[in-house]
Amino acid sequence: MDAGRFRTHSLRDASIARILAAGINAVEPGKLVLDYLQKADLPKCRRVFLLGIGKASVAMTQASAEFFSDFSKALIITKHAPSQARQRMTVLEGGHPLPDKRSIAAGQSSVDFVSNLEENDLLVCLISGGGSALVTAPNAGITLEDIQAQTTKLLANGSTIQQINALRQKMDHIKGGGLVRATKAKVISLILSDVIGNSLETIASGLTVDPALGQRVQNVIVGDIRVAAQAAQRQAAVEGFASEILGLQIQSEVREAGSRLAKRLKKERQNGKSPFCLIAGGETTVTVKGNGTGGRNQELALAAVDELGGIEDILFVSLATDGDDGPTDAAGAVVNGETRRRAQKLGMSASDYLARNDAYNFFDPLSDLIQCGYTGTNVNDLIFLIGF
Repeated sequence: MDAGRFRTHSLRDASIARILAAGINAVEPGKLVLDYLQKADLPKCRRVFLLGIGKASVAMTQASAEFFSDFSKALIITKHAPSQARQRMTVLEGGHPLPDKRSIAAGQSSVDFVSNLEENDLLVCLISGGGSALVTAPNAGITLEDIQAQTTKLLANGSTIQQINALRQKMDHIKGGGLVRATKAKVISLILSDVIGNSLETIASGLTVDPALGQRVQNVIVGDIRVAAQAAQRQAAVEGFASEILGLQIQSEVREAGSRLAKRLKKERQNGKSPFCLIAGGETTVTVKGNGTGGRNQELALAAVDELGGIEDILFVSLATDGDDGPTDAAGAVVNGETRRRAQKLGMSASDYLARNDAYNFFDPLSDLIQCGYTGTNVNDLIFLIGF
């Protein structure tokens, strides 16, 4: 990904943009899949079928198609479909973050696709975050509206992805290993994790995870947030920054996390250490109390604004690695010591916008939304605390 796509009003330093780009490029899903397949001891089979589900499934499936050049068919279900599909590939879109009618159709297509395979076939599944919403197959007596309502409620209440996907497994027969129970084929599932701790049962609600199936199913994590953070750390060192990974399991309420991380950045800057780049990651939760627009990364940055007001030569950057932060066209936002003052000149108070969950409309007039576009990958969020 071109580093220039991360530039904002406050993020102008090319070295910082290169650090962000390095983190995203390290989890390019096609490369991760190819790297694994080139080293893997694959089972013998008569035919190979490819099934990609998730936000990163296009690149993952296309890489698999290059490796298995004689594959029979491929089905891809994603959020952003390419304008043209390759030969022998069918691409469908599903709803996200809430499932919709397209998700129902995609769920049925997935079941139809795998149920026609035979014991001597190999099904290569390419799974990434977002799959829980993109494919849906409600249990008997459960409607799409039931799933939408329950998901909306949990999202608004600040529930974790583990809690949300546990509910989805109870309401949907394709989740919790249901996909692989529907096929006779051998299954290798290559998974790009967007879940803290890489819980196989939680990523895309465990579509291919059923311990009872033993040797017939292999689930492999090919990439996660640590890969991205370590690549960003290496690039930071190249750029001359003293760099450290603080932790990659941030799961707290977004406002608490934003304030805490801002205090850490403030402390580091006051200690006189520079230049430095501290890297964190995880998946915060948002309790929705207002009717504004935004996402957890934008709100995390907004929660840091007042704490960092007036602090010179710092940047606070929060970034969704897939390029989509909530239901917006932004991946995240950037804060520096001038953000509070610039906002006040426009009559904006960070605390007011935070109270109504309206981070997007706070950062938009400041030109400090990160609008890098869809990245094609999807691991946990990245946060950068930078001092010059």
